[in-house]
Order: sequence, then structure tokens, then C-alpha cells
Amino acid sequence: MTDTDGLRLLPFRGLRYAPDRISSLTAVTSPPYDVVVRPEGVRHLETADPYNIVRLILPHAADPAARHRQAADTLHRWRAEGVLAQDPDPALYVYEQRSGEVLQRGLIGALRLDGPVLPHEDVIPEVVEDRAALMRAAAANFEPLLLSYRGGNPANGATAVIERVVEGTPLLSTTTEDGFTHRLWAVTAPADLATIDRDLARRQALIADGHHRWATYQRLYEQQPGATAASPWASGLVLLVDTARYPLQVRAIHRVLPHLPPAKALAELAGAFRTRPLAGGLPDALRALEETPGTAFVLSGGPDSFHLLDRPDPELLDRTIRRDRPEAWRRLDATVLHSVLLDEVWHIPDHPSDIGYLHHAEAAVAHAARHGGSAVLMRATSEETVRQLAECGVTMPRKSTSFGPKPATGLVLRTLEDDN
Repeated sequence: MTDTDGLRLLPFRGLRYAPDRISSLTAVTSPPYDVVVRPEGVRHLETADPYNIVRLILPHAADPAARHRQAADTLHRWRAEGVLAQDPDPALYVYEQRSGEVLQRGLIGALRLDGPVLPHEDVIPEVVEDRAALMRAAAANFEPLLLSYRGGNPANGATAVIERVVEGTPLLSTTTEDGFTHRLWAVTAPADLATIDRDLARRQALIADGHHRWATYQRLYEQQPGATAASPWASGLVLLVDTARYPLQVRAIHRVLPHLPPAKALAELAGAFRTRPLAGGLPDALRALEETPGTAFVLSGGPDSFHLLDRPDPELLDRTIRRDRPEAWRRLDATVLHSVLLDEVWHIPDHPSDIGYLHHAEAAVAHAARHGGSAVLMRATSEETVRQLAECGVTMPRKSTSFGPKPATGLVLRTLEDDN
């Protein structure tokens, strides 16, 4: 890769909460939109502070168009009231997350869409269209997606700038409900920005979290009449982390099948998988899942109902999983789940109303119990496997992984109509 075909992370004038207009930064932040458990999670965040960012990322109204208008109107009103204020100078932002032994640092900026960014998961078209309509109405990027890259020598380049900047006083510092402390600094010095630009120009990035938002950025740019590479719509808000310096954590994303009762799911599995009831609660079930070799899942209908599914029928796998993919892809738990269980055995439509995706096992089990459906609990895939498949141009089934820690939403926003 040459110094001209790599990543371009552009400074922007961040839009941030005015501290004197809110109860606290903690009270106005939120997890990413696709991590918030709805509707209870939305209600919890809305009651934390009347200006919580969830009112922008997950507005609720009678229909989608009304929701998107509501978010745009709310953003306009908060800016007019001085609740959100724009920083005076374009900047890249150093962002730090820390909890116990977990430490992650990276750069928030507007990443050019024409750079080498590798996706590793498919997306749901309906979700992309909804996010695009929301961002188009508001003319804003509300939350950065998470990208990883492999940096060079930490003594120079972007990492060296980050390590020096964090020795100074941050723009903000807050601790969220999950125990993570978040700090943010602005990088505005031309020499520092040039150093970062030269370093990243030799790198490529992997989308760790935010495939739908990245696809949304691309959709919005394509739909802008006459948009050029200099247009604000030609870039999107991201957090870029050097995982050679700060390795990401990788967790599973679990499935909820609200219309498939567990008894029916087990009955239809006859001969396809070995099924065994598990004693104990959720921690015991997850432990058994991690210790099981080969393809395995836990099927749950509630906090007292767990079955281990393993040893799938080899002939069924051979018949249902496509052959034009690498063996590593064919062996993925997510591949087997979608190609074999969801498509072939249970015949679950590939639609948001029929398959839910939750990041926390407890929430997935509770959601399944509440709807009389089933939760399928998954194991995580290693970052190295994800990267290898992405570099081969192979995408994994959607929502196969959950990289983290994820950036908190609400610390810095990016507007598009007046971004410069």
C-alpha cells in the first residue's frame, strides 16, 4: 500500500453537550443504537435526562418519517437552546475508555469513504434505509462506528500523538453506568494532524462495529446530487483504534426467535443436532457452551430452560452450506446457525420481526421468555479469524461478532450541513 491509497481521517468541528445545560455527561450518553434494549432501555435513558442522546438516535413516533423529523427537530432545538454547541476549530479527537485492566485509545474523525475499509458482515437493508433516512433528515452523524487497524511503531506516527495528547487536560471526562471512564481531547495542531495523516495513509481498516452505519454513509453519499470527494457526505464519523497497541475484545451476538417456542424448536431438531438439557442457570449454560468442541449453541426459552445443541449431522451440513467459501467460513457457528438451523431446519424468515439480535445473553433469554420464543446463545469469533476472512473479501453472516469496548454515544457528534 502506498502513502496515497490508505486511510484519510479528516478533522471536523465536533458538536458537544454544554456542561452547564445538562445534569451530567453520564446522564445524556447512551450505548450505540443497536445495543440499547428496546423499549425498556430507551425509557431508562429518556428518564435519565431530558436531553439524553437516545432521543436523537432512537426517536419514537407513529411512523418512520415522523421519527426522523422528530430527531431533526430535536437536534435543531437543542442547538438553538445552547444544549449542544459546536467546537470552534476543526479537530481530530483522542478518545480513551478505561475500566479496570481494560484500556482503549483511538482517534475520532471523519473518515473518507473511498479508503481501504474492510467489512466482515452482511447488513440488513431495512436497517440501512432507516439509518439513512434518520441521518439525512438530521444532516448529522450521531455516533461513531468502531474501526480497527494495525499500526506501526508506537514511538512515532498516530500512536505517538495519541500517547502525548493524553498527558494533557481532557475536554471532558465521565464514567458511564457500565463502569467505563471516558475521556476526550482535541487535536488541532497542524503538525500533529499532518503526522496522523501520513501514518494512516499507509493503513487499511477493519469494521469492528457499525457495518450498518458504514453502509448508511455510503448510501447517503451516493444519494447526494452532485456530491464530490470534498463534500461532508463523502466521509463518516468513526473511532479508529490501533489494535496492535490496544487489542479489541470480541463477544458474541445472540439471536432471539420470538415466534419459535422452544418445544417446537427442539422437536424440529430431531436428527439434525444432538440436544441435551443443561442443569443450572445461565452462567452454567454459557460455560458448557464454551467448553464444547466443534459447532455448538445453547437454546433457551427462559431463565430455567437451557439445552445444548452440538454434533450437527455432517450430511446436513454438507447439503446446506455453500461450497464456494473458505473452510474457515463454512465452520463458523454463525454460518451453521443461519444456513442450517434458521434456513433449513426451522424455516425462520430473514426479517427483523422474526430474528432479533441482542448483545447480552441475559437480555436475550429474558426477551425470549417474555414472548414465548427461543433464544440461541452464541460464542465469540476471534478477531484474527474475522480479519483473515475480511482480507479474502468474504463476509460473515450479519451480527456474527460484537467488538468492544464500543464508543459511548453522545460525547461528540458531527453535523454535515455546516461541517468544515
